[in-house]
Amino acid sequence: MSNERLRTALLAQGMTVQQLAEKIEVNPKTVERWITQGKVPYRRHQYATAAILNVDVTMLWEDDRSLDSAADLSKAEIVTVYPHRHVVPTDLWREMCERAKERIDILVYAGIGLAEDPRFLSVLKAKSKSVTIRVLMGDPACEAVIRRGIDEGHRIMDGKIRNALVNYRPLFTSHPEIVFRLHDTVLYNSIYRVDDEMLVNTHVYGIGAYLAPVLHLRRLPGGGLFDTFANSVQQTWEGARPVTEHDFTGA
Repeated sequence: MSNERLRTALLAQGMTVQQLAEKIEVNPKTVERWITQGKVPYRRHQYATAAILNVDVTMLWEDDRSLDSAADLSKAEIVTVYPHRHVVPTDLWREMCERAKERIDILVYAGIGLAEDPRFLSVLKAKSKSVTIRVLMGDPACEAVIRRGIDEGHRIMDGKIRNALVNYRPLFTSHPEIVFRLHDTVLYNSIYRVDDEMLVNTHVYGIGAYLAPVLHLRRLPGGGLFDTFANSVQQTWEGARPVTEHDFTGA
């Protein structure tokens, strides 16, 4: 039986059998057999292929070995779990940003704590010339933001966002390489990514995010947990709109 999921994943990446074979250092005829005959590769080739095609290994091959190993890898991606955001070490996020080599992504509704930290803003300024920085905040006028404020019991989420925007405005005007966008997405997590490291602040109904658990993750090849959240950031980014001067001033 052919492996149509592998064929589809190849097409989605615009990659040929020959290109995949070269990347994982196997014979192209071997890859052809994986697709046309449904042959199951060695585990090292499974993980390498899944990483290259940016999918979870269990999407391509659902044998017991892959399922067990993928679960173990996902567990290994969890550095630690904090029961509440307020017990996360104060300097952790800033220190993560200071280590950035390629990217910094922030996906929040307001993220007011970061926007009010002058040391964090200084780190963004310092890193803006060498890494890609994307800041995604909730559109203060959208239904998702209003609903989140009600769910947290304070009804002022839109005000928090506007306050954060005021604090970010100097970066917006003086560092155009830092890109800001506003989204209208229902967020189930706030996500703070630096390269292959990430903090995921879950959203729990009825309490503020500062009381909700936080996952500290590090990406591992073949693990799917980190990439699940990273893909969420990317999808939200693609549907968001650029921030304008009007958003900062309200004028």
